[in-house]
Amino acid sequence: MAVKIRPQSGQALVELAIALPVLLILALGVIELGRYAYIAILVGNAAHAGALYGSQSTAASGDSTGIQSAAQYDFAGGTAAGSIDNGQPVSQLTVSSTPSCGCDSGGAITPFGCATTPSCATGHWVVIISVTASGTFNSLFNYPGIPGSLTISRTSTMRVL
Repeated sequence: MAVKIRPQSGQALVELAIALPVLLILALGVIELGRYAYIAILVGNAAHAGALYGSQSTAASGDSTGIQSAAQYDFAGGTAAGSIDNGQPVSQLTVSSTPSCGCDSGGAITPFGCATTPSCATGHWVVIISVTASGTFNSLFNYPGIPGSLTISRTSTMRVL
C-alpha cells in the first residue's frame, strides 16, 4: 500500500501572513522604546553637563545662562547650540538651575539662604547646584492608548567647589 503525500504549497504563505503583522508591531515597539531611552539619556547628560558647569565655582553656580548653554551644547552632541547633530532640536530642551546653600554636618545639610554665609558651628558651609533638564519625546506613530508626546525630565545635583 503506497502512502500518498499531498502538497502543502500555501501553508507557509498563510503562516507568514499571520505572523508578519505581529513581528512588525514588535519591531516598531522595540524601535520606539530605544528612541525613548536614547532621548532620556541625552536629557540626563545635558542636566549633568549643566550641573558640572555650575559646580566649578560659586560664581558659575549663579550663571544660569552659562549652565543652560553647557546643557544645550551637550544635548546638541558637542556642536553649536541650535544645530541638530543627534536628531533632536535643541529648542526642545528646557533647562533650569537652582543653587542652594547650607551647613554640612556629617553629611546632613542644614539649609540656609545663599545671600548670607552664616558660621557653621559643627560643620562647614557648602553650596549645591541642582540642574533640571526637560525634553520632549515624540513617537513616530500614533498608538491607541499611548500619548504621542512625552515629557522627559532629569535632574542632576552637584556640590560647588
